[in-house]
Amino acid sequence: MAEFGARNDPAPQSGSDLSRRFAGLLTLCGLPLLCLVLYLAWATYGRAEVTAQAREHLVEHIVLVAGIVATFTVLAVLIWRQFVAPAVAIARFGAEARGGHAGAVPNVPQPWLSLRRQVASAVDEQSQRIHQLRAMIDGIPLRTVYVDHLLIYRDANREFLEFVGKTAEEVIGHTVEEILGPKVVAQYVAMGDRVRSGEVMRWEGWIDFVEKGGRYLQVSLIPYVPIGEIEVGFLTFTRDLTELKIGEQELARNIDALARSEALNKAVVQSSLDAIIVSDEDWQVVEFNPAAEAMFGYSREEAVGQKSWDLVVPHDLRQMQVDTMERYKAKVDVGSMARRFETLARRKDGSAFPVEYSVNTVRSGGFRLFMAHVRDLTEAHRMADEAQASRERLHQVEKLSALGSLLAGVAHELNNPLAIVIAQSSLLVEKAQADDVRRRGERIHAAAERCGRIVKSFLAMARQKPPQRSPVDINQVVTGALDMVGYGLRSSDIAVELKLGEGLPTLTGDRDLLTQVLANLVINAQQALMDRSAPRIVRVETREAGDRIAIVVSDNGPGVPPDLVRRIFDPYFTTKPAGVGTGIGLSICRNVVEAHGGTIALTNQPEGGARFDISLPKSEGAMEQAVAAAVAEGRPGLSVLIVDDEVDVAQSLAEIVEGLGHQAIIVDRSNLALERIGSGVFDIVFADLRMPGLDGIDFRDRIHAIDPALADRTIIVTGDTVAGPDRLAKAQGSAVVVLEKPFTFEDVKGVLAKVATNDLAARLSPKG
Repeated sequence: MAEFGARNDPAPQSGSDLSRRFAGLLTLCGLPLLCLVLYLAWATYGRAEVTAQAREHLVEHIVLVAGIVATFTVLAVLIWRQFVAPAVAIARFGAEARGGHAGAVPNVPQPWLSLRRQVASAVDEQSQRIHQLRAMIDGIPLRTVYVDHLLIYRDANREFLEFVGKTAEEVIGHTVEEILGPKVVAQYVAMGDRVRSGEVMRWEGWIDFVEKGGRYLQVSLIPYVPIGEIEVGFLTFTRDLTELKIGEQELARNIDALARSEALNKAVVQSSLDAIIVSDEDWQVVEFNPAAEAMFGYSREEAVGQKSWDLVVPHDLRQMQVDTMERYKAKVDVGSMARRFETLARRKDGSAFPVEYSVNTVRSGGFRLFMAHVRDLTEAHRMADEAQASRERLHQVEKLSALGSLLAGVAHELNNPLAIVIAQSSLLVEKAQADDVRRRGERIHAAAERCGRIVKSFLAMARQKPPQRSPVDINQVVTGALDMVGYGLRSSDIAVELKLGEGLPTLTGDRDLLTQVLANLVINAQQALMDRSAPRIVRVETREAGDRIAIVVSDNGPGVPPDLVRRIFDPYFTTKPAGVGTGIGLSICRNVVEAHGGTIALTNQPEGGARFDISLPKSEGAMEQAVAAAVAEGRPGLSVLIVDDEVDVAQSLAEIVEGLGHQAIIVDRSNLALERIGSGVFDIVFADLRMPGLDGIDFRDRIHAIDPALADRTIIVTGDTVAGPDRLAKAQGSAVVVLEKPFTFEDVKGVLAKVATNDLAARLSPKG
C-alpha cells in the first residue's frame, strides 16, 4: 500500500542527496592532494635555509601545482557531467515518478540512454499501476481513508469524499474531528492502541455524525506505516449498511406484522363460528377449520386434499354445484360472490341439512384460493318454523278467542234456563209415577244434558285457564267430546262405534283438556276419512287395564304414511292444509296426556286405518270416591243455604239438594244471607257468582271473616267460565269449589262429595 500513501507525500530528494555525496567525495579526495602540495611547498620554500635555486624554481612549481589542480578539476567536471549528473537526473526522475510527481524525461549522454529508457519504461509501468490502483480504490463501494497517528487525513477515496460532500483538498490535512465529529474520534481513540500494536480491528454498529445523523457502519482498521516514517497510522475501510439495516429492520417488522397477521387470521379462522373451507384452484381443500369439523363430521386431516364438493355437497346437487363454482372461478379473479346463498349440505354420516354460504377469492403466492364461509341454518330454520307455528297458534287462539267470546255470551244466557230445564227434568224423572211421563222426562233430561255438555265444551275451549285437577269420569269426557264434534261427524256421513267400559274408576285430571284431546283425535279421524267412500267409521273405546284406564280412538281410513309415523307427534308438525284443524295439534295432545302421567301412541291397523292408544293412571283419591259414594247414597242431615238472585235457578238447585236428602233454604240477596248465617248454622252454602251488591266471591270472603271453615264449604255457582276464573282466583282461603251451569243431578252430587272430602280431610289432618 506504499503507492496509496504516495499520492500526497512530499517528493523525495534522492538526486540532491547524490550530488551532495559526490561533492563530499571530491572534497575527501582533493583534500589530501592539497595537503600534499602545501606540505611540499612549505618543505621547499618555507624553511630559512631554502636555497636560492629552489626559489628560482618556485614559479615552475606553482604552475605544476596549478596544472595538477586544474587537471583534477576538469576530471571532476567530466566525471560529474558524464556519470554523476545523468545518474542523478535518472535517479531523480525515478524518485519523482515513485512519489507521483514525475516530470519530463531528462536528457542524458548517449551511454545513459538505455538506462533512461529502462527507467522511463519502469516509471510508465509504475504510473499505470498507481493509476489503476487509484481507480480501484476510488471504485470500491467502501469509504477508504488513511489517517495518520495524529488523526489527520492523509488520503481518501472518492466514496468517502462523496459521503462527506467535500473535495480532496478540503479533507486532506484536516483532522477527523473537523470532518466527521467527536464521536468518530472517540471510536479511533477506543481502538487506537490495539491497532498500533499491529492488530486489525473490526467494529459494527450505529454512530452519530454531525451532519449525516445516525448511520449503521461496518468498519475495519488496519495499521499502516508509510515508507520513511515510524509512526503507525490507520487505513480505515468503512461499509455503510444503514439502508440495509433499515431494510432488515423494516423486513423484521414486516415479518413480525405478517406473523401477527397470520396468527390473527388463524385465530379468526380457528375461532369462527362459521365453517371455513379453503380450496385451491383444483377445488382441493387446503384448510378446514374446527367449526367445519364440528359441522360436517370430518377431521381436518381427513378433509385436506379432498375435493370440497365430495365432502360437503349432497350427491343430487353435486353436478350443479360443480358447474356453479366453475363459472364463478372463470368470472371472478379476486373478490366475492357479493351475496349469500342457501342450499343443502351433507355431513359425513350422509345426513343433509340447510346451510347459507358465500365464497371469496384471494391471491396467495401467485395462486388463487377460494374461501367458503358456511353457516348451519338448522337452528335458524327451526326457530323460523317455531315462529311460524307460533303465529299460526296465535291465529288459532285469536279465532278461538273470537269464537269463544261469541259462544260465551250465548252460552251464559243459555246456562240459567238450561240449569232449570235439567234440574226440573231430573226431578220429573225422579218423581214421575207413569212410565210414559218418566220416559218423556228422561228424553227432556238427555237433550238438556247434551245441550249443557256442548255449551260447557265450547266454553272450555274458549277460556284460557291453567290446568285444574279434579276427579274425572273418562266416559263423560268421551261423550262430551263426541257431543262437541257430533254434527261434523253426522254431516260427513261418519258412523261412531262407541264402546264404554262399565264401572270405570275416576282419574285425576283436567276435564276440559282431556275433552280437547279426545275431540282433536276424533276430528283427525274425520278428516282422514273424507277421501274414503262409505262406510266411514270412527271407533272409540274405554276400558280398565290394570291400574290404568285405556282409551282407543281408531278409524277405517288410509292410515298414516310409515315415514311420518315417527314425526306425527313432533312439535309443529302437521299433514293438514292451511286452515284445517282445531289448532290443538298432536304434539299438544301428547303433552296433555303426558302431563296426566299417561302415554299416547300411534299405530297403523293391519286392516287399514290409524289407531291412537291412550293410557291414563287411575285416580289415587280413594277418600274422594268413598265420600262421593256416601253422599250419593243420600246421607241426610246436611243444612244447605242457596244464595241466588235467579229464583228459578235457585229453586231447581234446592229441589236437587232436597232430592239428595238434605235441607235447602233459598235467599235471593247476599246481605240477607249473611244475616241468616249469623243467626243459624249451615253445613254447606251455594252462592251465585254474579249477584247485585256482593257477588259470590265477596260474599264468600265475608263468610271467611265470620267462619273460615264454612267459607271452605261454600260452593260458587256460575255459568261465566270465561271471565269467572279470574274472579275466582282472588278469593281468600283455600281453593274455591265451583258448580258450573247448567248442572245436572250428578254434578250436584259430585260437588257435594268434593266439599265433604275437603272437610273430612281438614278434620283428619294433624294440627300444628
